[in-house]
Amino acid sequence: MGNFLVWVVWIVAAFACLGSGAAVVSFTNPFYSALALIGNLGSLAVLYLLLSAEFVAAAQVLVYAGAVMVMFLFVIAYLGRDADAPWAGGPSWQALGAVAAAGALMVEIGLKASGRLTEAPDVGAGFGSPYEIGKLFLTDHLLAFEITSIVLLAAAVGGVVLGTQARDPEPDHPSNSLLQGDVPLR
Repeated sequence: MGNFLVWVVWIVAAFACLGSGAAVVSFTNPFYSALALIGNLGSLAVLYLLLSAEFVAAAQVLVYAGAVMVMFLFVIAYLGRDADAPWAGGPSWQALGAVAAAGALMVEIGLKASGRLTEAPDVGAGFGSPYEIGKLFLTDHLLAFEITSIVLLAAAVGGVVLGTQARDPEPDHPSNSLLQGDVPLR
């Protein structure tokens, strides 16, 4: 019975992941696409839990579905409807690069499924545990960990600075009449 339940949860999470992924790219409203991406990240966390990767599932929910998606929603709210549509001019070099990367991933998956890449690396029993990850972050990779935090802080400050710069004033707004050379009425 337990194995049957695992398969049911896996199938539901897999179809939720596929469905929300299709919704991300098919919705025209960016806010709904961001909400569908949150659903996609949540279903990926369920799949990670089924693989006994609790740390990765928790990081998926906290970092990606939490912090990164809040930032996406702020950017979407900041840009509003004035943002240019990214696909308005037809396929760009980014779209062609994405198709090429997807093709490369499919080739890699095909090679893995055919058994040509079956050599498993030798890893210890504690590999990937939260203790081992924390120990590596705070001992061997402490400098890189701290540099990353400084880069993220600089990006946040830069985003605030760019977001607070004055935009071009609207020419027909009454408060902008002095900018156009009109004499104010007393």
